Amino acid sequence: MADNRLGSLAKQTAIYGLSSIIGRFLNYMLVPVYTFKICAEAGGPAAYGIVTNLYAYTALLLVLLTFGMETTFFRFANKEGINPSKAFSTSGLAVGFVALLFVILVSVFLKPIANALDYTNHPEFVEIMAIIVALDAFQAILFARLRYENRAIKFAALKLLFIFMSIGMNLFIFFLAPGLKESHPALMGWYENSYQVGYIFIINLICTSLITFGFIPEIKKLRFGIDRDMLKQMLKYTWPLLLLGLAGILNQVADKICYRFIVPGEEGDRQLGIYGACVKIAMIMAMITQAFRYAYEPFVFSGHRDKNDKVLQAKVMKYFIIFTLLAFLAVVMYMPVLQYIIGPEYRVGLGVVPIVMMAEIFMGIYFNLSFWYKLIDETWWGAIFSGIGCAVLLAINFIFVPKYGYWACAWGGFAGYGVCMVLSYLVGQKKAPIPYNLKTAFLYFAIAIALYYAQKYIHIENTALTLVVNTVLLLVFVAFICWMEKDLVKGIVSFAKRKISKS
Repeated sequence: MADNRLGSLAKQTAIYGLSSIIGRFLNYMLVPVYTFKICAEAGGPAAYGIVTNLYAYTALLLVLLTFGMETTFFRFANKEGINPSKAFSTSGLAVGFVALLFVILVSVFLKPIANALDYTNHPEFVEIMAIIVALDAFQAILFARLRYENRAIKFAALKLLFIFMSIGMNLFIFFLAPGLKESHPALMGWYENSYQVGYIFIINLICTSLITFGFIPEIKKLRFGIDRDMLKQMLKYTWPLLLLGLAGILNQVADKICYRFIVPGEEGDRQLGIYGACVKIAMIMAMITQAFRYAYEPFVFSGHRDKNDKVLQAKVMKYFIIFTLLAFLAVVMYMPVLQYIIGPEYRVGLGVVPIVMMAEIFMGIYFNLSFWYKLIDETWWGAIFSGIGCAVLLAINFIFVPKYGYWACAWGGFAGYGVCMVLSYLVGQKKAPIPYNLKTAFLYFAIAIALYYAQKYIHIENTALTLVVNTVLLLVFVAFICWMEKDLVKGIVSFAKRKISKS
């Protein structure tokens, strides 16, 4: 039974992961576009700093506007005696109402908000991002419905459609539009080369709006309206999740939000642009953890009554650590090639990539550990852990950013997530113990870190030869895992043979 569920998790993760990885990979095309093509007239690295800053605000606001309703929907939809359709309708309409109210308030108070955020010259940036985040919040519940129904194909299709539309429009703006402006000035009178940052946000708004039409069948299922009694129960369950989500997202974006206040002016935007571009390289870890979360959350909630579930959770944690460490090593080993994703002006910050990636691994482990308090309905524990982690991150940023710049941002995230992870494990083992194999986990981390430092201190001038040596080091880790995890290897081989025989 456990093996079947584990296989189902792997299948769902593969679909979600495929859409996430392909989507992020295609989205990576935009990183060189932005870092190479945002012209000096538009601000160069400083302009990309504005993009990084506003998208950080968007991530924070998305948590506020969804207020934990994704997880709450899964929890209530799987409760005995509750109609899943009513749970979906109640959560969806509640989020939709809050999102609409948010857009109205931002529109009414646009000027003072733009002034406070230091976007006096471009208040429309703030308004556009407000509409985008409101649509994203509403769509989050619609995507959650697809995950609940195990409709991973439609989920992946909509995610990829957004990416393809976004890439197409960005390529037009940054590659075709400047030439068309010169050859057909009457046709392209609307295009201004200095407004490239604004076009990035406008494209996002158009694509997000169009994706909403793909949810028409799901939107029709909101006909059950809001069940007031259920909403009260949901809000009681979800408010600690909101605090948890806020603290958690602040661990990810507080540095990018605060940076412009700690280091004001164009220099702050320039440094933030460098940091934001380098962090993009590290986001392969975010791809893995996000794909894992999409599949793992409904998986756990649907099977938490299984007496073997804790053993399975421990096994899943081990596999998660293995594959994220493998991804970590793959990125750092092939950095001589991956560095060309970003423009030359940004590569001075590449040293933060391993730190940010390790912080993302800590975040993924923390997410795995978080289910103990979600399943016993004590979600306020998560708010406490994440709040402490966020305080650590902010303290490191405000104390050290003035002296060390974006390096302090990277180490702040590392420390913040590390604290969350340790606290959740210590308390969780007392409240709802799970038999995690710490010895094996520490061993895998030790081997991965040793190999990382090995490649770091092996200096070879020839890039091709460097990649060969780094590949050998990566294969050493793979061989070690295969030797340690013989059952996992047998399972993968057996699965592959079954697929080949069926085909």
